[in-house]
Amino acid sequence: MTLDLDAYFARIGWSGERRPTVEVLRSVHRAHMLGIPFENLEPLLGGAPSLALPDLEKKLVHGERGGYCYEHNTLLAAALTQLGFRVTLLAARVVLGAAPGDVRPRTHMLMQVDVEGESASWLADVGFGSHGALLEPIPLVVDAELLDTPRRHRLVHAPHDGPLEMWELQTDKGGYWEPQYEFTLEPFEAPDYEVINWHIATNPRSPFRRTLHAQRTLPGLHRALSGRTLVETADDDGTVTERELGGPEEVLRVLADDFGVRLPEGTVLPG
Repeated sequence: MTLDLDAYFARIGWSGERRPTVEVLRSVHRAHMLGIPFENLEPLLGGAPSLALPDLEKKLVHGERGGYCYEHNTLLAAALTQLGFRVTLLAARVVLGAAPGDVRPRTHMLMQVDVEGESASWLADVGFGSHGALLEPIPLVVDAELLDTPRRHRLVHAPHDGPLEMWELQTDKGGYWEPQYEFTLEPFEAPDYEVINWHIATNPRSPFRRTLHAQRTLPGLHRALSGRTLVETADDDGTVTERELGGPEEVLRVLADDFGVRLPEGTVLPG
């Protein structure tokens, strides 16, 4: 199956010349980030999201829903491939929030994108549920910095014992660079993500199985919901507002009104 590009571009509010250029890559990436929320409601409700393209189109494009990294990046990879980009799927080890010495598995999906006529590849990722996520792709060049306003990112090489160079994405936290995740350029295939997706969605110890996580990136504002804690961060001055939601009914209302995530009537959230 191919993705309905007309419906996808309408969903993310993008219109432009459909050619595989750097400018198109940047603008589609940013539009996707602003257009489709991040959420893990499928695992939280006891299921594992389908990564089949028809199901992703039904859910994320037509269904007033979001998803997590495998869903978002599978959808974007399909769109970019149809536009004529060369896409290589990768897997990263999230280091954000890890304690010193912790070694986490490679569970985050991202992609390398090649543009004909460009010497450098690009790192694209619309599925990282964090305020430090990329708004636009960054060149896969060591020490490359990207001002993806209002955010700033860079790529560095990290210490590593393996045969491939280890890349680390960092975000500017106003005076220091905060590591987000690490990855090599070893290609991964769709069956690899089927296994990882099942593990993340069903393992009782997985944070996506136990706690609600939703993110919405808007012009001038980033909104995050973790459990019942709603945090809003203003882009202009970094002001953070936080409040606790009252219960499952208010959580469902906030998901619908503030995140654009609407669940079927009668859905009961855990807790």
